[in-house]
Amino acid sequence: MYNSKFASEMEKLVSLCLKNNQIDPELYVKYNVKKGLRDLSGRGVLVGLTNISEICAWKNVNGEEVPCEGKLYYRGIDVEDIINGFSEDRRFGFEEVSYLLLFGELPTYEQLETFNSILAENRDLPKNFVRDIIMKAPSPDMMNILSRGVLTLYYYDQRASDNSIENVLRQSLELIAKFPLIACYGYQTYRHRYHGDSLFINRPEKELSTAENILHLLRKDSNFTKLEARVLDISLMLHADHGGGNNSTFTTRVVTSTGSDTYSVISAALSSLKGPKHGGANIKVVEMFEDMKKKVKDWKDDEEIIKYLNDLLEGKAYDGAGLIYGMGHAVYSKSDPRAEIFRSFVKSLAEEKGYSEEFELYAKVEKLAPEVIRSRRKMFKGVCANVDFYSGFVYSMLGLPKELYTPLFAIARISGWCAHRIEELIGGGKIIRPSYKSIAPKQEYIPIDKRG
Repeated sequence: MYNSKFASEMEKLVSLCLKNNQIDPELYVKYNVKKGLRDLSGRGVLVGLTNISEICAWKNVNGEEVPCEGKLYYRGIDVEDIINGFSEDRRFGFEEVSYLLLFGELPTYEQLETFNSILAENRDLPKNFVRDIIMKAPSPDMMNILSRGVLTLYYYDQRASDNSIENVLRQSLELIAKFPLIACYGYQTYRHRYHGDSLFINRPEKELSTAENILHLLRKDSNFTKLEARVLDISLMLHADHGGGNNSTFTTRVVTSTGSDTYSVISAALSSLKGPKHGGANIKVVEMFEDMKKKVKDWKDDEEIIKYLNDLLEGKAYDGAGLIYGMGHAVYSKSDPRAEIFRSFVKSLAEEKGYSEEFELYAKVEKLAPEVIRSRRKMFKGVCANVDFYSGFVYSMLGLPKELYTPLFAIARISGWCAHRIEELIGGGKIIRPSYKSIAPKQEYIPIDKRG
């Protein structure tokens, strides 16, 4: 808070900022500027090449690009096929997906066993780290705890600034293993300090997967069902990477291109993901549905649901932002493959947990919302449910706190960030520097004693 004697001056400074930083939206069209590095149809400006993952939302038909059902590929393999393979074998897959993203190939049994052993050995924090770093300065924001924890790990690493591929790979594996601990311990400390909950610290178990360890770390009794762990594992796999153009991954590549160290790069990516336009949407979806369930009396009445959705778009419901959260994506128009894949697993968990009626409400909104949006908004591309539409619902059914929704995204995406960092180090070379066109009119310098 500013000192009251500066309040009026601050108001003037704010007005000055607003006056001199406005840009006419028409100028973006005049100069053919791709605002947000995207065109009107949502397609991103091509700024790089990658082997790691691919998003497909368009196909060529008679020489013309038209929207198609969305597809996501990890190293050229359809993610749907990857998850179906794990499901048939009843195996956990996040570690295997991490291996695929980092090394470009699916591991053999022996390679996977070695990889899992490396992660298990690194599921630990430096001596007194929990006491001195996490417990002594708890924060209500778990993303800030993650970022601070990552930056602090720099000081425990004798080769922190060594950007050789061997060293960056070692750092990457350590961060993939340690992220769940920093997030979970940070949350437990926060609950103890700010809400008076009993503090308990469960040690990770080497034989458990990442998904199992998250539930083990967060639950005092460490109990969870196989379906709970499996659905969380699916969520981690679906969030592990999403092309090179999403904001946090692009941030990873931009900061990597400067020659910065791994810890600074990942902290920058975390700061990007923390933004509600990127990593916080699933919280908004859950809160929106909580409001909807209070306002809509009959969850099976399409007309009543449509009225609520119209109220959302008019800013008359939930947070007044005029948005239906979880609907629409920057790239996908017909379908988000992650939401399509996730839906059946979400339904199974809802049945086990006794949330079938809530799932049916989600399904109705998924069906009705696109048409409501199209009827009221000028659309340059189609609109569909994105992965955030269901992920928050899953986390709520698992009893996971909202404070950890975005950190769970980070726990998954760290694998993709590290893969893109390594690819940028190997094949980049140039610092990433886009261009901005100045539209400021030229003016003469005025001496200070002649300024009015």
